[in-house]
Amino acid sequence: MKKTKKILIIEDEKILREMYEERFKQAGFKVISAEDGIEALKVIKEKKPDLILLDILLPKENGIDFLKKYRKTAEFSSIPVIAFSNFDDPDTKEEAKSLGVKDYLIKSNHTPKEILMKLQKYLK
Repeated sequence: MKKTKKILIIEDEKILREMYEERFKQAGFKVISAEDGIEALKVIKEKKPDLILLDILLPKENGIDFLKKYRKTAEFSSIPVIAFSNFDDPDTKEEAKSLGVKDYLIKSNHTPKEILMKLQKYLK
């Protein structure tokens, strides 16, 4: 029997987070979420997701700070991270990619369906 894949959404905007949660659940995934990077690190330890969808502009610490801490934890570093943000800054994109994100998606350029299709590529 195939294990249901778990996606962790790290997104501080409640409406967006809930919309993506619903979309991914409809596609057959288990979905867990966190509002910021600090909460996300705890969730990752407990739930061990198969993929992380990371907003870059977050309260407390941003997505880049989260990635720096996250990458230091060897047991997690194999989990693919997809950045998604409306922060379309070339330097930030470059830094995120240097910290291992598989893709950097601009939220306003993609429908939830398109984002889901991109995530499915990394969940095979």
